Amino acid sequence: MLKKFMTAAYIRLSREDGDKEESDSVGNQRKLLTEYITVEENMVLYDVYIDDGYTGTDFNRPAFRRMIGDIEAGKVNCVAVKDLSRFGRDYIDTGRYLERYFPEKGVRFISVMERIDSRKQAYDLLLPIRNIFNEQYARDISEKVQTAVRTKQRAGEFVGAFACYGYRKSPADKNRLIVDPYAAAVVRRIFSLYIGGCGKQQIAKLLNAEEILSPSEYKKAMGLSYHNPNRPEGKSYWSYAAVNNILHREMYVGNMVQGTKHQCLRGRQKQIRREDWIIVEHTHEPVIDRETWDKAQFLLRRRRRETGTETDRNLFAGLVKCGDCGRSMVKNMWRLTDGSRVRAMYCGTYKRHGRQYCTSHALPLAILEKIVLDDLNELIRSAGNLRRIADQCCSPGTVPGREAEEVQAEMERVRRLKQSVYEDYREGLISREEFLSYHEDYEKKETLCRRQMEKLEQRKRDCGRGASEIPWLNRLLNQGRVETLDRNIVTEMVHEVRVYENRKITIIYNLCPFIF
Repeated sequence: MLKKFMTAAYIRLSREDGDKEESDSVGNQRKLLTEYITVEENMVLYDVYIDDGYTGTDFNRPAFRRMIGDIEAGKVNCVAVKDLSRFGRDYIDTGRYLERYFPEKGVRFISVMERIDSRKQAYDLLLPIRNIFNEQYARDISEKVQTAVRTKQRAGEFVGAFACYGYRKSPADKNRLIVDPYAAAVVRRIFSLYIGGCGKQQIAKLLNAEEILSPSEYKKAMGLSYHNPNRPEGKSYWSYAAVNNILHREMYVGNMVQGTKHQCLRGRQKQIRREDWIIVEHTHEPVIDRETWDKAQFLLRRRRRETGTETDRNLFAGLVKCGDCGRSMVKNMWRLTDGSRVRAMYCGTYKRHGRQYCTSHALPLAILEKIVLDDLNELIRSAGNLRRIADQCCSPGTVPGREAEEVQAEMERVRRLKQSVYEDYREGLISREEFLSYHEDYEKKETLCRRQMEKLEQRKRDCGRGASEIPWLNRLLNQGRVETLDRNIVTEMVHEVRVYENRKITIIYNLCPFIF
């Protein structure tokens, strides 16, 4: 009696197959394999496993993994494919499955078009060479596709599979983005809440409480075939990471940001340095205005501690620094002599490492709020002088030109040193370890210089505006008196508050510093 082989018909198709897509279509592969299995009297079709749209350079495909699961369970003992390229294009892993895994599991392998049958004869010497050619074909196609994609990205065309939350692809041109009114309104609200003092986790909880669909769920609701492989199965919700991602997306100011990751032929995508991203400005309608974006990015750079409830909201989150050690101050409860507790700001170094590194600098939040409120109202009372000071501070003569030149010169020097150390390594004058050490140091210096340049550019933009163009200053001069502080007033007017151990406080405003 002939042994019956429970056969898995494996089918794969992806865009990398180019002009062979018609001949390798799912329908043609299915027809070929089912006819072949029907003719063979000792073969029974157990199931058809289809990976449509998956590259052959990676074996982490859903249908393939399901087939391996059935092999492990003893349900399948034969695998049939149209040709080796349908099975895989990675010659290392393909060889491992064909020459080690399948023989160990007693699985028969058949490639119909290449007349390979592991039961009838051993693999010939040409099999590894075929696998290498299959991988090389995938590599060539990958390079051509990446070149074409980068060309489109540099032209400001959108090339992603899915538009980022807040936008959708134009029906007339899939490479152009248009605003999605519903999602864009949610994005604007997230920015508004964050600038207003809400933490990222708090924003996520609020959106979930209001049953607003998360970005991934919204894509599914719009009929898009979207799946995030990094997220566990089940319904997804708004999270800290989702809110944080939206707050950092420059796409929302109308700039096309692409080329942030590089896909290797093998392995996962790798993050690319920000300076190597492809950014094309003013390619689509902005969802967030530039002033709101700049304010949000300023607050994000503060790396402030997030709070979880409305009662925990700190008007000065991210803005208060210890005047002695420079670390951000954190909010905590302060127990008074009568046993009551009040909210107060403490030096972050003191809270984390103890008194031997810095003292508490404890300051009740209510006292800090009163000091800032009283000082703002004092500034309003001297509005005439304030306008004169504002005009002076915003005059073009205050543009930090010399500082920018010095930083630029330092950046050029570091780049020359990087090039020099690379040439020394290439000539064999220094070892690889020495090269990597020098290179890392120069990378850090270059990053520091770049951040300094960004700050100077921001100062330059601010100095280029007249006093009448600064929203917070007009608000201060026209209001007459500030009755109570809110997060918007604080973030618009206060750049930083420094608290010293001797109870001296320095307030640095977004216009000019005032010390009392």
